[in-house]
Amino acid sequence: MKRIMLVCAAGMSTSLLVIKMEKAAEAEGVESDIFAVSSSEADAKLEDASKPVDVLLLGPQVRFMKGQFETKLADQGIPVAVIDMKDYGMMNGEAVLNTALNLMK
Repeated sequence: MKRIMLVCAAGMSTSLLVIKMEKAAEAEGVESDIFAVSSSEADAKLEDASKPVDVLLLGPQVRFMKGQFETKLADQGIPVAVIDMKDYGMMNGEAVLNTALNLMK
């Protein structure tokens, strides 16, 4: 089970992307738990040890938070990346899923 957390400003704009990523994961046979949270909810989700996150993807609108999350997650080995603006704008769930899976390798 791959747990992929997407973070955006309000948690709303990534909801459609999550749906598209879930469809892509299903098509590729990847067992996953993909969810989106607002930047203000992200810390609480990351602290939930019962549901560890495998990768954290930031929406382009919160790219400025990348360093902050990398510092927080460095000791846990959780990769952090900013979603490509083009893939985000086109809601390309397959491309974003592939980015997440590559980061977990």
